[in-house]
Amino acid sequence: MRGHGFLLANYVPGTSLIHRMPLWLKFLLVLACGMASFLIVDWRLAAAALLVVCVLFLLSGAGAVRLFRAVRPLLPILLVIGAFQWWQLGGPVAARIVLNILLCVVAASLLTATTPLHRLLDGVVSLARPFRRFGADPERFALTIAIMLRSIPFIAGAFADVRDSARARGLERNPRALVLPVFITTVAYARHTGEALAARGLGEPED
Repeated sequence: MRGHGFLLANYVPGTSLIHRMPLWLKFLLVLACGMASFLIVDWRLAAAALLVVCVLFLLSGAGAVRLFRAVRPLLPILLVIGAFQWWQLGGPVAARIVLNILLCVVAASLLTATTPLHRLLDGVVSLARPFRRFGADPERFALTIAIMLRSIPFIAGAFADVRDSARARGLERNPRALVLPVFITTVAYARHTGEALAARGLGEPED
């Protein structure tokens, strides 16, 4: 099965200023970009914010190729969203919405590209710990995120492999030849993951 990046860049070891930033500050940066996507109402400000985050990404040493790979899967969807918003609300609004979405994706990629996964999950556990009094389980929350981060590239890789196989047999326009094998592979993967977690006693509710 091929490995595939999906929306978020994988971790790139380094010693840049972004790598050495405290995790809470990176979380705040991502949160600020998420809030900015609601507060920024001018497409020029959205473009400036996106430019700043892209420059930070490049300064981290992760590289332009990883940045492009992180946003590439989103481009067809953004094209559709932008065209629809252009038709409904005009060019400036469409540009602002598309740029704000890209801002969030690049900010999240900056976090994952400069933070090892285990440190990121430790940070998630720390953030979720205050909610334990309300019945939340921080470790299970982090486990869910870890499984999600691992599963999405697997499913994307399964789809790419099935698509290539169908294309070789001249069935690339047959939805059944594309969807059914991916569905079976995904269900099998989910079942194996669940069995592996159960064998290790992970994900079971505490007594």
